[in-house]
Amino acid sequence: MTTPENKPPNHNGEPGPDAGVDEIQADIEKTRDELGETVSALAAKVDVKARAEEKVAETKDRVVTQAQAAKPAVPYAAVVAVVVAVLGALWWRRRR
Repeated sequence: MTTPENKPPNHNGEPGPDAGVDEIQADIEKTRDELGETVSALAAKVDVKARAEEKVAETKDRVVTQAQAAKPAVPYAAVVAVVVAVLGALWWRRRR
């Protein structure tokens, strides 16, 4: 039979029955921190307006990034087209 004296240690991180005041206070502080994080996470999930604004900002950033990545392709294509046109015009004039 287990008595408080030979009781196995608690494996869930809580202080045992023979824990000192410091251990109990540390456990209380840890529990408060965890509870605060949980409440913050739940509040963030409930705040639909903030979640929608965050999603809009993410989408805007993604679109801006894609637009900036596509910009260099247009000038390169324009330069190639101009070079081909100039070379074509020179070749055509020499043949005449």
